[in-house]
Order: sequence, then structure tokens, then C-alpha cells
Amino acid sequence: MLVLVLLVWLLSALEAVKVSPLIEKVGDHKDLKKLLRTRTNVLVLYTKTAAAGDAHLKLLSDVAQALKGQATIAWVDCGDSDGRKLCKKMKVDPGSRQGGSMVAFLKDPSGPPLWEENPEAKDVVHVETEKDFRKLLKKEERPVLMMFYAPWCGVCKRMQPIFQQAATETKGKYVLAGMNVHPAQFDGLKQEFSVKGYPTFCYFQKGRFLHHYENYGAGAADLVAWLKDPQPPQPKTPEVPWAETDSAVFHLTDESFDGFLEEQPAALVMFYAPWCGHCKKMKPEFDEAAEILNRGSDSPGVLAALDATVHKAVGDRFKISGFPTLKYFQNGEEKFTLPQLRSKDKIMEFMHNPQAPPPPERSWEDRPSSVSHLGSEDFREALKKKRHALVMFYAPWCPHCKSAVPHFTAAAELFKEDRKIVYAAVDCTKGLNHDVCKQEGVEGYPTFSYYHYGKFVEKYNGDRGEAGFTGFMRSLRGRDQEKVGKKKEEL
Repeated sequence: MLVLVLLVWLLSALEAVKVSPLIEKVGDHKDLKKLLRTRTNVLVLYTKTAAAGDAHLKLLSDVAQALKGQATIAWVDCGDSDGRKLCKKMKVDPGSRQGGSMVAFLKDPSGPPLWEENPEAKDVVHVETEKDFRKLLKKEERPVLMMFYAPWCGVCKRMQPIFQQAATETKGKYVLAGMNVHPAQFDGLKQEFSVKGYPTFCYFQKGRFLHHYENYGAGAADLVAWLKDPQPPQPKTPEVPWAETDSAVFHLTDESFDGFLEEQPAALVMFYAPWCGHCKKMKPEFDEAAEILNRGSDSPGVLAALDATVHKAVGDRFKISGFPTLKYFQNGEEKFTLPQLRSKDKIMEFMHNPQAPPPPERSWEDRPSSVSHLGSEDFREALKKKRHALVMFYAPWCPHCKSAVPHFTAAAELFKEDRKIVYAAVDCTKGLNHDVCKQEGVEGYPTFSYYHYGKFVEKYNGDRGEAGFTGFMRSLRGRDQEKVGKKKEEL
């Protein structure tokens, strides 16, 4: 149960105001108690008087329409005889304050305030519509740096304080503006300015787009310095494939793999993907070990590597589903898979004394639970069948994911009998799941997303304990039951 008391001072007779039928007027204490007991998400507005067509009531009507079936807007008139008694009993004295974004608040009461409502962001120009965006560019003589963002984006949240500070330091000389372009209505705008991820910074002079700003690791001082001398991003030097570098590692292909291993008494092979961050981190360690093992006269074995995204036949044969994967071969025969080898010293130690690794811990997917583990082949079809789906995108090595697993699993167990609900998980490191995760906007682990019959609705940023996961689903089911109740009343 969540009740917010919103105190607003209004100016003339409420009788003259046309109030939306979605706003429930309450004048009796018993009626209020019943409302709070039977509804799960309630906003109570206490007023004294209001002028005809007052913007406050229009705002409340708009909020009630936007959250129809998800929240209840109640109204107590402290200006009439019944309402006066109720206000006195509730110890309410309407003041001159008004709420911020009630739609965002009621959708996620525990979430952070919207960026435009953060007092520290007062020097950032917050743009809501494409019309306002075009108007800003047309009238503004000063250079404009626009930050296109999504509210759930982690990098955006990290950059916002930096952007705010830069806006304050350059106030009067430059305009720093922010715009949430995640909704589908802004797809055309995103295409026009090549917004392919969040955040995207676009620099304008006299209404004309010049170039992007791409230093996402910058501080406020770096941003201010760049504004004084804005330069286009330097073209990125294409990464040289590992196989084409001066590396002592033997790089294998589908064609050379078997013949090479048959000639080697012992070989440690690293199966990798060029985009894999952990592979990139490990390459220097593997290279250094190879310098010693592959070029030494008395070596206990050699180090080799295979790009499993290019040479898929070998990758498929050895069921490579995550990167990097290290396998040890003797005379062409596979002996061990070695997940624990990541540093030069560990690699050298193993090659001089090859031992079977400890038994691997059972993966989350292999452990019995009520969580539905999805992959690229069944992700969309499975979600289409569920009214409410909370999906956890994760990586097996991620510590925060490991912490969330038991709580997410417990929540799934609690709702296992409800056929309209699913708690699902996608291992983003496994096979083609990487593409699914990228398409779903996964930028870090774990990422939780809520889907309604297969359509993405919002990111879940609530508590990662069992109470958070179950509370989220209970609120959704509560709304469902409210809708059913209303339909029965109408009948």
C-alpha cells in the first residue's frame, strides 16, 4: 500500500471545475479508509478551492488518464463541510506546494526523481518534445550541446552530474540540454542524428548539427574544455585482428586445427571472440606466456588460439558457448577445460604441471528451479505467451548477478503456479544470446527488464532482493485484479 498526500493551494470554487470521472472525490473518512484498503497505488489530493479550468486539476486529470488501471487518484475538498471534517481528522492543511512528475512517481515510487526534477540540474535545459527541440535550435544563438539519453541507462546516470556541473560552469555562454529519446515516438529523431546508443551527445551551432562528442570517460573540466574548442571525434583506428599481430601464439583455423594438434605433444588452446572484453584482457597474458613456451627449446607445450566467431566448425564441435574458453590437448586429444587460467603465471604453472581442474560448479541453468532460461532461439516466442515477464540478463562470472540469483529464483518459485507470469533469465555470454542482449539494450550485468506479452515495457530498477522481485510482480497482479473488478462492476 502506498499513499502520497499531495497538498495544493487552489483559488476558487471547485464546483465550477470539470473534474475527470477517473478522479474519485472522497468526503467521508470511512470512504477514504475503504479506498486505501482496496487499492494498491493511491495518490490523495487535498485542496481548498480551485478556479474553473485550473491547471492543477487538468494535470491530475491527465495523470489519472495516463495511469488508468495502474493507480488511483483521489480528491478531498477541504473547502466543503464534509471535506473540512475529513481534512481536520487527517490533520491536513493544504499548502502552496505541488508534486513533480506524478506519472513517473506512481509507476516507480521507490525510484530516483526524474532528471528534470533534480534541483542540481537547474542549469540544464530539459526538452520534452521534438517541437521544443526544433524550437530551441531555431531560436538559440549560443552553441548547444544536446544529451540524448534514456532514464534507465547506467552510463547516462553517471554522466548526468558531470553534464550538470559543466552546464553551471558555462552558463550564459553555451546551452547544455537533455532529452529522453527512448520512447518510440523519437525514432525518427534518433535516426536523423545517429543516436545508436545512450547517451549520445550532439553539438549544434546556430541550429546546425556539427558533430558528436564521444568522450564518455570525461569529467566536467574535460567537457568544458571541449566546448571551448569543439572538435569532431577522431576516426577510430580499426583494431588489427589478433591473428595478424606479431604474436607468438599459434593462430588456428577450421582447416589447420586437427593437423596442428596432432603434431603437438601438448597444447593449450584459447577459443575467443574479438568483441569479448575478457578475451581482450587475457590476450597480453596469453601472448607473454606464448613468448616463453612457443619459442623455448625445452617447452612443456605450446599455446594456440582460434577465433570461434569465424571458424565456427571447430567451435561447434567443441560446444564453445562462452568466451574465452581454454582447452588442453595431448597428442590431438582433448583432456581438460580450464576456466581458472587467466594470468601468465597460472598458465605457465599449469603447462609445467598439467592437472585436472576441480569439478565445475553447476551452472544456474543446470540447477532445478522455476526460472525459465531462454536463449536466442526461444526468447521472443516464450515471452509472447506471458502477461507479465521479468527477465534477468546476466553473465555467469558477474558478482552482482550471483548475489541476485537466489532471490530471483525464490521469487520465481513463489509464482510458479501462475501461468500468466514468468521469471526468465538469459546468459548473455552464451552463443548467440549476445545478440539478443545487445538488441534489448543490455549495457551491464545484471539488467532486469519487464515485458508484457513479449513487448518491452520498462527496466526494473527496484530492490534486488526477494521482496523487491515479488513485490513488483504482486503490484502487477493487483492491477490485473482491479481491472477485472471494474469490468464486473460495469456489467
